[in-house]
Amino acid sequence: MAVGLSEPDEILPVAGIKLASLAAGIKKSGQDDLVVFLFDELATCAATFTQNAFCAAPVTLAKKHLASPQHPRALLINSGNANAGTGEKGMQNAEKSCQWLADALQLSAEQVLPFSTGVIGEQLPMSKLQSGITLITTKLSEDNWLSAATGIMTTDTVAKAVSKTISLDGQKVTISGIAKGSGMICPNMATMLAFIATDANIEADFLQQCLSDIVEDSFNAITVDGDTSTNDACVLVATAVAKNKQLDASSADVETFSKTLNEVCQQLAQAIIRDAEGATKFVTVEVVQAGSKSEAKNVAYTVAHSPLVKTALYASDPNWGRILAAVGRAGIEQLDVSGVNIFLDDVCIVQGGGVDADYTEERGQKVMDQSEIKITIELGRGDCSALIWTSDLSHEYVRINSEYRS
Repeated sequence: MAVGLSEPDEILPVAGIKLASLAAGIKKSGQDDLVVFLFDELATCAATFTQNAFCAAPVTLAKKHLASPQHPRALLINSGNANAGTGEKGMQNAEKSCQWLADALQLSAEQVLPFSTGVIGEQLPMSKLQSGITLITTKLSEDNWLSAATGIMTTDTVAKAVSKTISLDGQKVTISGIAKGSGMICPNMATMLAFIATDANIEADFLQQCLSDIVEDSFNAITVDGDTSTNDACVLVATAVAKNKQLDASSADVETFSKTLNEVCQQLAQAIIRDAEGATKFVTVEVVQAGSKSEAKNVAYTVAHSPLVKTALYASDPNWGRILAAVGRAGIEQLDVSGVNIFLDDVCIVQGGGVDADYTEERGQKVMDQSEIKITIELGRGDCSALIWTSDLSHEYVRINSEYRS
């Protein structure tokens, strides 16, 4: 059961984007497992990818195609099979898939960006994929966002989608996005895919800059289990159909666009944590008064990755010593523990490195019984901060991942 997250009611179409979803037979469940995006000729595209050294064949190929002189025009996404750890044959299969879609849409293969998610180490079922690609191109429509959000899911229990509208240069602009992910989630992307589109007219280099900056505090600020996947990607497409004056770093509307795009990405990233495998808690970890941003993130992730902290959260056990111990082992040089304060929501549990004089187990228990909890850590070392989102670690997480291939 996702924590504070329900199926989206609707997602606004983006002018210049057509998409479709269908069941090609890749998933054993028979659910939708193939999604295609087609965007207008004037569209620009930006992306960020996993930093796992064993990146999947579609990641390698998508990077190559994105760097080619030809502008991307289509996204080809399959779920149920990661096409990772599949060697040269996996790369050849990714290339064939792009060529099949390109032929169906009268594009070049370099204009197709491939994405896969699912089980690692298995070859794609190419005959099923080819049949699916032939059929899906007849189903493209501007209104298929919700079905696409379902089609990219693996262990997700809820489709994840967000839409917002803003005004740029007097023109109404839409930003819509979908994402998938609920396990093997950790920074430098995670087992997640996110596809975001806007009809705004945006200069290509600035589009990439915006995405790279915003990913850092959204999709790179979440963790479920500390594992970084082989297939992660986040794509941002701008179709330019809205006819606003081209947005770049010097435009008056930069702040409006960046703020809204950040909201979309953060909501999608938080949705991944709310739907984390087996999660019963949605937890915000904020570290403040750090000497540097990296120091703050290091402490936050040490706490968020601690199995002892995560299992205490699952048990609703206010065992604050586990949080204290995690902060202490985060590797912060010359940490003065007498300057460290820790809070559960607004309840101070640690003051000056020891238990707060006013803390009671009853007050801590009241916070830990909640489904949404914030842990705040004051280091007393500077003015830098970091905020991440994580989940608890439950019996259900173990069951889901032990049965993942069955």
